[in-house]
Amino acid sequence: MTSTTAELEALLMQRSLTDAQLLAAADAAADFRILPNATVLKIGGQSVIDRGRAAVYPLVDEIVAARKDHKLLIGTGAGTRARHLYSIAAGLNLPAGLLSQLGGSVADQNAAMLGQLLAKHGISAVDGAGLSSVPLFLAEVNAVVFSGMPPYKLWMRPAAEGVIPPYRTDAGCFLVAEQFGCKAMIYVKDENGLYTGNPKTSMNATFIPKISVDEMKAKGLQDSILEFPVLDLLKNARHIREVQVINGLVPGNLTRALAGEHVGTIITAR
Repeated sequence: MTSTTAELEALLMQRSLTDAQLLAAADAAADFRILPNATVLKIGGQSVIDRGRAAVYPLVDEIVAARKDHKLLIGTGAGTRARHLYSIAAGLNLPAGLLSQLGGSVADQNAAMLGQLLAKHGISAVDGAGLSSVPLFLAEVNAVVFSGMPPYKLWMRPAAEGVIPPYRTDAGCFLVAEQFGCKAMIYVKDENGLYTGNPKTSMNATFIPKISVDEMKAKGLQDSILEFPVLDLLKNARHIREVQVINGLVPGNLTRALAGEHVGTIITAR
C-alpha cells in the first residue's frame, strides 16, 4: 500500500492529470465506501409525487416502517411541473444550464413536501451543502430526504441534441449512491419495471425482469425507463453495479425490494 501511495503521489507531482500511467495508478488505489449500509431510493416526480395523496401517503407509511431496518437516502424527482418549465424555457431559446436550474427548483419543491410529510417521524429534508449532514441523520433516524437533481446548474453538460438537461433526477440519485458508496439504488416508478415498449401505449410490450446495460442499448431501450446517462454512469461505476426499478404504486414492493427480493427489473452493469 505504501509503495502504491508513494508512486501515485510522485506521478501526481510529475505528470499531466490525463496521463495514462497516472490514471492507472489512481484507479488501483483502494476505495473507501462512506455509507456502505445505506440504500438510495429515487421517488419519481411524475410517476409518484404528481399523483398526490393516493400514491404518496401509502409510500410514506412504507418508508416509515422500512427505516426501522434500513438506512434510507430518499431522493425526489421533478415531474410534470418541470416538463412545463422546460417547454417554456426551450421555447425562449434558453440554454441547458438554465433549464437545469428550473428543473432543480421543482425537485426541491417535491423534497420539501415529502420532508414535511415525514417530519413527524423525525425524517428531515436537506439541500445543497446539507448533504454533508446525511451521516448524522442516518445515525439518528435512519432516513433523510434530498432533491434528486444534480447541482450542475449553469455548468450542466449540454446534450448532443436539444437543450433538455441530460443529467436529471435519475442521474442525480445514482451519483449520490455511487459517491457515498451505498449498497443499493432503487428507482420507485409507476410501472412494474422495464418493458420492450411503453406498456401504457403498447399492448404487445413484454416485461423484462433482468437485463444488462449493453443489452438495453442493443435493443434500443436505453431511454425507456431511466435517463440515458444513467446507463453509462452504471457501466463505469465502482460501487453500484446494478439498479432496481420497481412499481411504487403496488403496496409492499418497496419493502420487498429493500429486503433483497427481485421485484421489478434489475439492470446490471455487465
